[in-house]
Amino acid sequence: MTQSPQSIWTDVERIRAQAPLIHNITNFVVMNNTANALLALGASPAMVHAPEEVEDFIDISSALVVNIGTLDATFVAGMRLAMRKARTLGKPIVFDPVGVGATAYRNQISEELLTVAAPDVIRGNASEIMALAGLNAQTKGVDSLYGSEAAIDAARRLSSVWGSVVVISGEKDYIIHGDKTAVVANGHPLMTKVTGMGCTATALTGAFAAVNADYFLAATHAMAVMGIAGELAVAKKSSPGSLQVNFLDTLYELTETSISNRLQLTEA
Repeated sequence: MTQSPQSIWTDVERIRAQAPLIHNITNFVVMNNTANALLALGASPAMVHAPEEVEDFIDISSALVVNIGTLDATFVAGMRLAMRKARTLGKPIVFDPVGVGATAYRNQISEELLTVAAPDVIRGNASEIMALAGLNAQTKGVDSLYGSEAAIDAARRLSSVWGSVVVISGEKDYIIHGDKTAVVANGHPLMTKVTGMGCTATALTGAFAAVNADYFLAATHAMAVMGIAGELAVAKKSSPGSLQVNFLDTLYELTETSISNRLQLTEA
Protein backbone atom coordinates (compact mmCIF):
# COMPACT_ATOMS: atom_id res chain seq x y z
CA MET A 1 0.00 0.00 0.00
CA THR A 2 1.39 3.38 -0.97
CA GLN A 3 1.29 5.79 1.92
CA SER A 4 0.03 9.32 1.49
CA PRO A 5 -0.92 12.36 3.54
CA GLN A 6 -4.53 11.19 3.28
CA SER A 7 -3.75 7.74 4.71
CA ILE A 8 -1.86 9.32 7.62
CA TRP A 9 -4.72 11.72 8.24
CA THR A 10 -7.22 8.85 8.23
CA ASP A 11 -5.33 7.28 11.12
CA VAL A 12 -5.21 10.59 13.00
CA GLU A 13 -8.98 10.91 12.61
CA ARG A 14 -9.44 7.35 13.86
CA ILE A 15 -7.37 8.11 16.96
CA ARG A 16 -9.36 11.26 17.65
CA ALA A 17 -12.68 9.50 17.14
CA GLN A 18 -11.88 6.31 19.08
CA ALA A 19 -9.58 7.71 21.82
CA PRO A 20 -7.89 4.30 22.21
CA LEU A 21 -6.53 3.50 25.67
CA ILE A 22 -2.76 3.05 25.39
CA HIS A 23 -1.24 1.10 28.26
CA ASN A 24 2.29 2.40 28.92
CA ILE A 25 4.87 0.70 31.10
CA THR A 26 7.48 3.37 30.66
CA ASN A 27 10.22 5.24 32.46
CA PHE A 28 9.95 7.84 35.20
CA VAL A 29 11.64 10.51 33.10
CA VAL A 30 8.99 10.62 30.37
CA MET A 31 5.67 9.61 31.92
CA ASN A 32 4.26 13.12 31.92
CA ASN A 33 5.60 13.95 28.43
CA THR A 34 4.26 10.84 26.77
CA ALA A 35 0.89 10.95 28.54
CA ASN A 36 0.37 14.53 27.41
CA ALA A 37 1.47 13.73 23.85
CA LEU A 38 -1.03 10.87 23.65
CA LEU A 39 -3.78 13.14 24.96
CA ALA A 40 -2.88 15.89 22.50
CA LEU A 41 -3.02 13.44 19.61
CA GLY A 42 -6.43 12.20 20.76
CA ALA A 43 -5.58 8.93 22.51
CA SER A 44 -6.06 8.06 26.18
CA PRO A 45 -2.95 7.17 28.21
CA ALA A 46 -2.61 4.79 31.15
CA MET A 47 0.72 4.65 33.01
CA VAL A 48 0.33 1.36 34.85
CA HIS A 49 3.23 -0.87 35.89
CA ALA A 50 2.26 -2.69 39.10
CA PRO A 51 2.29 -6.47 38.49
CA GLU A 52 -0.91 -6.74 40.54
CA GLU A 53 -2.96 -4.84 37.93
CA VAL A 54 -1.22 -4.77 34.56
CA GLU A 55 -3.12 -7.77 33.22
CA ASP A 56 -6.45 -6.18 34.12
CA PHE A 57 -5.42 -3.03 32.27
CA ILE A 58 -4.46 -5.04 29.20
CA ASP A 59 -8.05 -6.33 29.13
CA ILE A 60 -9.36 -2.80 28.59
CA SER A 61 -6.46 -1.34 26.57
CA SER A 62 -6.11 -1.07 22.79
CA ALA A 63 -2.30 -1.32 22.71
CA LEU A 64 0.68 -1.88 25.02
CA VAL A 65 3.85 0.25 25.00
CA VAL A 66 6.86 -1.14 26.91
CA ASN A 67 9.83 1.17 27.52
CA ILE A 68 12.84 -0.04 29.57
CA GLY A 69 14.31 3.39 30.32
CA THR A 70 14.28 3.12 34.13
CA LEU A 71 14.38 -0.59 34.91
CA ASP A 72 13.73 -2.16 38.27
CA ALA A 73 12.45 -5.55 39.36
CA THR A 74 8.85 -4.40 39.80
CA PHE A 75 8.72 -2.79 36.37
CA VAL A 76 10.21 -5.89 34.77
CA ALA A 77 7.69 -8.17 36.46
CA GLY A 78 4.87 -5.97 35.19
CA MET A 79 6.35 -5.94 31.68
CA ARG A 80 6.50 -9.73 31.54
CA LEU A 81 2.89 -10.13 32.64
CA ALA A 82 1.56 -7.37 30.41
CA MET A 83 3.38 -8.54 27.29
CA ARG A 84 2.28 -12.13 27.78
CA LYS A 85 -1.34 -11.07 28.29
CA ALA A 86 -1.30 -8.68 25.32
CA ARG A 87 0.05 -11.45 23.08
CA THR A 88 -2.64 -13.85 24.30
CA LEU A 89 -5.35 -11.30 23.49
CA GLY A 90 -3.79 -10.28 20.16
CA LYS A 91 -3.28 -6.66 21.16
CA PRO A 92 -0.39 -4.72 19.59
CA ILE A 93 2.86 -4.45 21.52
CA VAL A 94 5.37 -1.65 20.90
CA PHE A 95 8.80 -2.09 22.50
CA ASP A 96 11.41 0.60 23.16
CA PRO A 97 14.81 -0.87 24.21
CA VAL A 98 16.10 2.34 25.79
CA GLY A 99 19.82 2.18 26.47
CA VAL A 100 20.21 -1.46 25.51
CA GLY A 101 23.90 -2.16 25.03
CA ALA A 102 24.83 0.06 27.97
CA THR A 103 24.70 -2.60 30.71
CA ALA A 104 24.53 -6.37 30.97
CA TYR A 105 21.28 -6.16 32.96
CA ARG A 106 19.60 -4.06 30.29
CA ASN A 107 20.73 -6.50 27.62
CA GLN A 108 19.47 -9.48 29.61
CA ILE A 109 16.04 -7.97 30.22
CA SER A 110 15.65 -6.89 26.60
CA GLU A 111 16.40 -10.40 25.36
CA GLU A 112 14.08 -11.92 27.93
CA LEU A 113 11.17 -9.63 27.03
CA LEU A 114 11.55 -10.39 23.33
CA THR A 115 11.17 -14.09 24.10
CA VAL A 116 8.16 -13.50 26.36
CA ALA A 117 6.26 -11.91 23.47
CA ALA A 118 7.77 -10.78 20.18
CA PRO A 119 6.74 -7.12 19.77
CA ASP A 120 4.74 -5.97 16.78
CA VAL A 121 6.93 -2.85 16.59
CA ILE A 122 10.42 -2.21 17.97
CA ARG A 123 11.56 1.43 17.98
CA GLY A 124 14.99 2.67 18.97
CA ASN A 125 17.94 4.76 17.88
CA ALA A 126 20.70 3.24 15.76
CA SER A 127 22.87 2.15 18.70
CA GLU A 128 19.93 0.47 20.42
CA ILE A 129 18.79 -1.37 17.30
CA MET A 130 22.33 -2.57 16.59
CA ALA A 131 22.85 -3.71 20.18
CA LEU A 132 19.49 -5.48 20.23
CA ALA A 133 20.44 -7.31 17.06
CA GLY A 134 23.64 -8.54 18.72
CA LEU A 135 26.14 -6.25 17.03
CA ASN A 136 27.54 -5.00 20.35
CA ALA A 137 27.14 -1.40 19.28
CA GLN A 138 28.50 1.25 21.59
CA THR A 139 26.00 3.54 23.25
CA LYS A 140 26.41 6.78 25.20
CA GLY A 141 23.80 6.19 27.87
CA VAL A 142 20.51 6.42 25.97
CA ASP A 143 21.97 8.43 23.08
CA SER A 144 23.10 6.93 19.80
CA LEU A 145 26.67 7.17 18.56
CA TYR A 146 25.60 6.22 15.03
CA GLY A 147 23.48 7.64 12.25
CA SER A 148 20.25 5.79 11.55
CA GLU A 149 21.57 4.43 8.23
CA ALA A 150 24.21 2.40 10.10
CA ALA A 151 21.52 0.22 11.70
CA ILE A 152 19.60 -0.80 8.57
CA ASP A 153 21.14 -4.27 8.34
CA ALA A 154 20.61 -4.80 12.07
CA ALA A 155 16.97 -3.74 11.74
CA ARG A 156 16.44 -6.22 8.93
CA ARG A 157 17.95 -8.94 11.09
CA LEU A 158 15.65 -8.08 14.00
CA SER A 159 12.64 -8.00 11.71
CA SER A 160 13.55 -11.39 10.29
CA VAL A 161 14.11 -13.04 13.67
CA TRP A 162 11.13 -11.63 15.56
CA GLY A 163 8.72 -10.74 12.75
CA SER A 164 8.52 -7.19 14.09
CA VAL A 165 8.33 -3.88 12.31
CA VAL A 166 11.59 -2.15 13.27
CA VAL A 167 11.89 1.63 13.46
CA ILE A 168 15.31 3.32 13.53
CA SER A 169 14.99 6.91 14.74
CA GLY A 170 17.49 9.54 13.69
CA GLU A 171 17.99 12.41 11.30
CA LYS A 172 16.00 10.18 8.97
CA ASP A 173 13.67 7.55 10.39
CA TYR A 174 13.80 4.11 8.76
CA ILE A 175 10.81 1.81 9.11
CA ILE A 176 11.61 -1.77 8.09
CA HIS A 177 9.53 -4.93 7.85
CA GLY A 178 10.67 -7.85 5.75
CA ASP A 179 11.48 -6.50 2.29
CA LYS A 180 9.61 -3.23 2.88
CA THR A 181 11.34 0.01 3.87
CA ALA A 182 9.93 3.49 4.42
CA VAL A 183 12.06 6.56 5.10
CA VAL A 184 10.66 9.60 6.91
CA ALA A 185 12.86 12.69 6.58
CA ASN A 186 10.73 14.97 8.74
CA GLY A 187 11.88 16.37 12.06
CA HIS A 188 14.30 18.97 13.40
CA PRO A 189 17.70 18.75 15.19
CA LEU A 190 16.31 20.71 18.15
CA MET A 191 14.16 17.71 19.02
CA THR A 192 17.33 16.01 20.32
CA LYS A 193 17.62 18.75 22.97
CA VAL A 194 14.36 17.73 24.66
CA THR A 195 14.38 14.61 26.82
CA GLY A 196 12.05 11.81 25.92
CA MET A 197 11.21 12.69 22.33
CA GLY A 198 12.16 9.20 21.21
CA CYS A 199 10.01 7.73 23.97
CA THR A 200 7.18 9.97 22.79
CA ALA A 201 7.57 8.56 19.29
CA THR A 202 7.20 5.07 20.75
CA ALA A 203 4.04 6.04 22.64
CA LEU A 204 2.51 7.63 19.54
CA THR A 205 3.33 4.47 17.61
CA GLY A 206 1.19 2.61 20.14
CA ALA A 207 -1.72 4.93 19.37
CA PHE A 208 -1.40 4.41 15.62
CA ALA A 209 -1.05 0.63 16.08
CA ALA A 210 -4.29 0.69 18.07
CA VAL A 211 -6.24 1.95 15.04
CA ASN A 212 -4.31 0.40 12.14
CA ALA A 213 -3.60 -3.34 12.17
CA ASP A 214 -0.98 -2.93 9.42
CA TYR A 215 1.84 -2.15 11.83
CA PHE A 216 4.25 -1.12 9.08
CA LEU A 217 1.80 1.61 8.08
CA ALA A 218 1.03 2.47 11.69
CA ALA A 219 4.71 2.91 12.57
CA THR A 220 5.39 4.97 9.45
CA HIS A 221 2.41 7.22 10.10
CA ALA A 222 3.49 7.74 13.71
CA MET A 223 7.02 8.75 12.72
CA ALA A 224 5.70 11.11 10.05
CA VAL A 225 3.37 12.83 12.51
CA MET A 226 6.13 13.01 15.10
CA GLY A 227 8.54 14.67 12.67
CA ILE A 228 6.00 17.07 11.20
CA ALA A 229 4.81 18.14 14.65
CA GLY A 230 8.43 18.77 15.65
CA GLU A 231 9.04 20.94 12.59
CA LEU A 232 5.89 22.97 13.19
CA ALA A 233 6.72 23.39 16.87
CA VAL A 234 10.22 24.70 16.10
CA ALA A 235 8.72 27.10 13.57
CA LYS A 236 6.80 28.73 16.41
CA LYS A 237 9.93 29.23 18.54
CA SER A 238 13.32 27.57 18.27
CA SER A 239 14.28 26.82 21.87
CA PRO A 240 14.03 23.55 23.82
CA GLY A 241 11.66 24.72 26.56
CA SER A 242 9.20 26.19 24.12
CA LEU A 243 9.48 23.12 21.91
CA GLN A 244 8.00 20.92 24.63
CA VAL A 245 4.88 23.07 24.89
CA ASN A 246 4.59 23.86 21.19
CA PHE A 247 4.96 20.20 20.27
CA LEU A 248 1.88 19.30 22.30
CA ASP A 249 -0.09 22.20 20.85
CA THR A 250 0.94 21.19 17.33
CA LEU A 251 -0.21 17.60 17.85
CA TYR A 252 -3.55 18.89 19.06
CA GLU A 253 -3.89 21.36 16.17
CA LEU A 254 -2.59 19.02 13.44
CA THR A 255 -4.49 19.14 10.14
CA GLU A 256 -4.45 17.16 6.92
CA THR A 257 -3.12 20.26 5.16
CA SER A 258 -0.10 20.55 7.47
CA ILE A 259 0.68 16.87 6.87
CA SER A 260 0.30 17.26 3.11
CA ASN A 261 2.46 20.38 2.98
CA ARG A 262 5.36 18.95 4.98
CA LEU A 263 5.42 15.18 4.51
CA GLN A 264 8.82 13.84 3.39
CA LEU A 265 8.24 10.13 2.93
CA THR A 266 9.78 7.66 0.50
CA GLU A 267 9.22 3.93 0.18
CA ALA A 268 11.37 1.13 -1.18
